Amino acid sequence: MSLANPFRTVFRLPSRNQRVNWFPGHMTKGMRQIQQKLRTVDCIVEIHDARIPLAGRNSQFFETITGNGVKPHILVLNKIDLLGGSKQQRGILKQLRSQQPELRNILFTNCKDQRNHGVLDILPLATKLVAESSRFNRAQSAEHNIMIIGVPNVGKSSIINVLRNVHLKKRSAVRVGAVAGVTRSVGERIKIQETPSVYMIDTPGILQPSVTDEEMGMKLALVGCLPDHIVGEDLIADYLLFWLNKHRRYEYVDKLELKSGPSDNISAVLAEYAQQQGMFHRVKQYNGQVETMTNLLSAARKFISFFRTGQLGPINLDEDCT
Repeated sequence: MSLANPFRTVFRLPSRNQRVNWFPGHMTKGMRQIQQKLRTVDCIVEIHDARIPLAGRNSQFFETITGNGVKPHILVLNKIDLLGGSKQQRGILKQLRSQQPELRNILFTNCKDQRNHGVLDILPLATKLVAESSRFNRAQSAEHNIMIIGVPNVGKSSIINVLRNVHLKKRSAVRVGAVAGVTRSVGERIKIQETPSVYMIDTPGILQPSVTDEEMGMKLALVGCLPDHIVGEDLIADYLLFWLNKHRRYEYVDKLELKSGPSDNISAVLAEYAQQQGMFHRVKQYNGQVETMTNLLSAARKFISFFRTGQLGPINLDEDCT
């Protein structure tokens, strides 16, 4: 019999009216541009972060853009290097197909590795699905147009660049970045393959206009699907601590060298880590005096970066708590 977990079982935002939302104007414009280009598109490739296989996928993508599966659709779960091995992948496939049975084509990729099987499977699978589809108004066209969609910062542009390099041996054609919102409008066609001629269309990351589920919003923030300052690094770090404790993942204790052991108090965790690492800053008080204090913000950023770079071990944020 396992002992009860002494830490929080539910995560609450500081304010009852607070929501984790980010839907700037370029997302509205991007969604409109995507819909305008759909008549020229043969296949939709949806990229998502493998660490949140269920959370945060924009429901409008499958319902509106693919026409509930009328257009060929591939779901690519990227950043598999941060998730784990085949056991985790099998579990995710089972979860996804139980929730959305119409998802028939799912690939796992690591866009940092050009030899990754999932990356190399994208184009052959897309070409096969296009050949098997009716294509309607595009039936006479020898070219294949593939549109890349997804939420922000999941590797859409990186995958286009990798495929262009693998199949055409040409350098990157799309700007990428480690933060959300680098691509801000639907781009022009980018050639990926000669025979048959295959083009890809990059699009901006688009979140749901309203995220009402607190944990879904925090998971999106933790993996970097929206800019950190929208939510706040302190709150993101607190959610990470909550998730790790809830799932009994105490690797952070050794990583942060916490002599006090596991804790549910994010301020205490960050203060101890900052003290050990010499993270201090000078703060001017209301009376004009300057005090040297532990830099909790720097400590929070470091803690988050440990998760995002896989230094806390492989993690699926959507896995059930046992």
